Amino acid sequence: MIAHLSGLLLLLLAGLCLLVLLFQRGLIYYPVPAPPRVPAERLRLAVDGAELNIWVLHPASRDAIVYFGGNAEDVSGNIPAFRQLFPQRAVYLVNYRGYGGSSGRPSEAALLADARQVYDSLAARHRRIALVGRSLGAGVAADLAAHRPVDRLVLVTPFDSLGAVAQGFYPFLPMRWLIRDRYDSAARAPAITAPVLLIIAEHDEIIRRPRSEALRHAFREPPPKVVVIPGVGHNDLDAAPEYHRSLAGFLRADGAAEDQ
Repeated sequence: MIAHLSGLLLLLLAGLCLLVLLFQRGLIYYPVPAPPRVPAERLRLAVDGAELNIWVLHPASRDAIVYFGGNAEDVSGNIPAFRQLFPQRAVYLVNYRGYGGSSGRPSEAALLADARQVYDSLAARHRRIALVGRSLGAGVAADLAAHRPVDRLVLVTPFDSLGAVAQGFYPFLPMRWLIRDRYDSAARAPAITAPVLLIIAEHDEIIRRPRSEALRHAFREPPPKVVVIPGVGHNDLDAAPEYHRSLAGFLRADGAAEDQ
């Protein structure tokens, strides 16, 4: 009887593993459509096999910020705040493949390659480029900062690797081995030389604190600056004034936006 139950349990676990292998990208990516009206300029950028829709503020500014959002985020929602926070910076809000009017289908390889193409297309236009990545976008921004010279890097609700995050949610499955899109920021952190700010939500129920702390300790000296926003969770972080103050203070700290 025990052997029979053990066999059924193994079959069940094997079936769950197969489902994760086959459908994991449906659990990672939640594309959102483009809203009908967006108060920003539109940049259409051709990348390998797709075309990205990017919202742009103040494109004539000499210094730029590129923003990579979360897995179900409408990045245009940041436009009012970013317009006010960074009046002298160009701001590029990137819609991933399949998101917000961009064509194509998302995957880690595609999103990381697209981010490098976005950077390369902007490097000739702007003197300095800073990056902001939130949640899934923190993995995209960390990889880009490890491969391109960036002015500053802000990682919002960041994690060490997506495999480690998934393992915490499904401890009974070998998620670290099943996840193909790993976004292993901890492995890339030692190659990042730009000043780094980690913004953590005190009550983050999606990216739990140990995952952000593991990333924090993966950086070389000097360590990143860390700000914990009190009283907020993963999805209401941007409603806290301290979040916007932290972004503005860090990205303006060297005066790059002022000396035009």
